[in-house]
Amino acid sequence: MQNKQRLSDLRVMTGDQLDQELLNLKKEQFNLRFQKATGQLENTARVRVIRRDIARIKTMAAQQRVSK
Repeated sequence: MQNKQRLSDLRVMTGDQLDQELLNLKKEQFNLRFQKATGQLENTARVRVIRRDIARIKTMAAQQRVSK
């Protein structure tokens, strides 16, 4: 259910908002990789969720560019 909510939120975002969200997710992904390397990462599933969210945002941005 949360995935559908996230997808509907992404659909209404503008290109600039998608770019900003992508930047935020990339920063979080970097922090998670750093935590993993130092052995401090507790929620390993979060890495997978972030990676998929990044892919979703890139897909939405590409679809918006094509539709314009």
